[in-house]
Amino acid sequence: MPRKPPALKKPDAETTARPRAPKTSAASDSEDLANLALKACLIARDAAFNVRDLLTNSSRMAFLAIKDCEKELDLIERQIDERLPQAITRVNESRARQLLSTLKSTTDLERIGDLVMSVALRVQARTTKIPASDSRQLVEMATVLRDMLDLTHQGFSNLNLECARKVLQMDKEIDRVCHALFQKHLAETVVQGDTSGFEILLMAQALERAGDHTTNLAEDLYSLIEGRSLRHAPKKKAAN
Repeated sequence: MPRKPPALKKPDAETTARPRAPKTSAASDSEDLANLALKACLIARDAAFNVRDLLTNSSRMAFLAIKDCEKELDLIERQIDERLPQAITRVNESRARQLLSTLKSTTDLERIGDLVMSVALRVQARTTKIPASDSRQLVEMATVLRDMLDLTHQGFSNLNLECARKVLQMDKEIDRVCHALFQKHLAETVVQGDTSGFEILLMAQALERAGDHTTNLAEDLYSLIEGRSLRHAPKKKAAN
């Protein structure tokens, strides 16, 4: 005869209880979101580094790296958008300021990723090589942008006001190179139907706008440290 299976022993309540997930503190949530923003800054910096490599060497790997950077920045912005509303209701005013700075920063960083990607796409779509002089100036802009983002990361990591000041000064260099490219191409006689020069100007404009978004980050850092915004500084009265 087949054996009757033994009766199953009911487990104790202690063994059936599901382990409770540890509750995260408001401070932990705030710090986690701030770290995500710092990570986004490094990713944007890597995108700027790779667009420099793409302009110099037409590297396929550099293009794919920029594409990955853009996707990661989109993901981080989405995560912060989803998590910040709840997190900000659980913190004091000082932490709330930090979280708002985190939100604004990731918005600018995501936009930088989009702008760098637009440059990469234009480089990939070209059927002719970028002229050496144009490539040199675009690389110069990308290099300055990369350094600005590196300083921004250092500034937010250490709450260093000097980093913010340096970034605001460096943006003038990007503007200078962009202006020189526009002056050069707008003064040239263009063969009808040739849009290659126009494409160069669109790349320069994208890098210049990425620089503007980086200055936004520097201004947010200044506001976070000083408790007041550079954007709303009172204007000096004209002397009588």
